[in-house]
Amino acid sequence: MQLLEKTLGPSHADVAQSLNNLASLYEDQGRYAEAEPLYARSIQIYEKTLGPSHPEFGLALNNLGSLYSREGRLADAESLFKRSLSIREKALGPNHPDVAQSFNNLAQIYNRQGRYGDAKSLYQQALAIRERTLNPNHTDLAQSLNNLAALYQDEGRYGEAEQLYKRSVEIYERALGHDHPALATSLNNLAHFYHSQGRYADQEPLIRRGLAIRENSLGHDHPDVAVSLNNLAELYADQERYAGAEQLYKRSLEIRQKGARIDPYDIAVSLNNLAELYRSEGRYADAERL
Repeated sequence: MQLLEKTLGPSHADVAQSLNNLASLYEDQGRYAEAEPLYARSIQIYEKTLGPSHPEFGLALNNLGSLYSREGRLADAESLFKRSLSIREKALGPNHPDVAQSFNNLAQIYNRQGRYGDAKSLYQQALAIRERTLNPNHTDLAQSLNNLAALYQDEGRYGEAEQLYKRSVEIYERALGHDHPALATSLNNLAHFYHSQGRYADQEPLIRRGLAIRENSLGHDHPDVAVSLNNLAELYADQERYAGAEQLYKRSLEIRQKGARIDPYDIAVSLNNLAELYRSEGRYADAERL
């Protein structure tokens, strides 16, 4: 980075691109405090060198907005996503895939704010653009299908939700193969839907398959493996398979307690789930200790 800045100058667009790439790496590693100033510098350089109407400036705004969304700074994320959307619509046209990305990101903010009507409209617009412009096996299309499915599920439109979840799984499998973590996430979402319907026999093989994918592709101590273990434990608990549930909850908790980036909320969830299991078994002293 220092060599690039020395060679090209600190305000060159290529420097902004490198800053953005490093920020993205930090974000993926959970190093949000380090990522934010790099994204901010990238935005300043793009605005100065390319102007406030350039798509690259819109992308930089979008990236910082995504970071804010991860941090739960929803108002800040919404503001940046709206600015990015406006730039992209004017510069690229209303049917560009980048516009669909902005619709999708803004919809996710609205969904988390409880503005479900606004979210649904944007999810539907994003899906329509992606179906018109992208390859039918594109993963962005699968993302839109999954997001709209979750909203339909919340609305009680279960038949429509299931079909969208299944299409999302099929696309991820065709596009990424049988052992990609994104496929595991899509399988998990369909499994969660089946759990909400009490369709445990349909749910279990999906959770198990997702768990196997995550263990093989991410390693046995990855936080996403803990999520899959927790989900399978919940299924066992609902079926009163208490011994199996206890073993899985404990494995999930162990992963979360020794992770490189410890999340107190996730640990609290695991402890609470284990305590609830003990209460279900009448093990009140064990539950109280947690």
